[in-house]
Amino acid sequence: QAQLVESGGGLVQAGGSLRLSCAASGRTFSTYAMGWFRQAPGKEREFVAAISWSGRSTYYVDFVKDRFTISREYGKNTVYLQMNSLKAEDTAVYYCAAAAGEGVPQLSSVYRYWGQGTQVTVSS
Repeated sequence: QAQLVESGGGLVQAGGSLRLSCAASGRTFSTYAMGWFRQAPGKEREFVAAISWSGRSTYYVDFVKDRFTISREYGKNTVYLQMNSLKAEDTAVYYCAAAAGEGVPQLSSVYRYWGQGTQVTVSS
């Protein structure tokens, strides 16, 4: 059974950094685009970043550009989200997801597999 498990969340002060990991198991996701989404309390889930199956393309939502970096490590079947210069408004549950096919999809409906989420809390 395919499974995505996020880790690396926690409490950090504004301006700090965290690296989230998403470990895939049950199947290889090397031919899947991978994405990160987040959901803050009382808000809808929103797209954060995506990386293509080849790793050659990435896409970021404007409010994380130049602060977050998505990457993947095929040998470990793992995707990362390096988050720097964190702000209080980055506080949310962060989810990773996998989508079959090409490109760097931003719509949550395109993603087939989802992790359970990891909490990121940024104190101001």
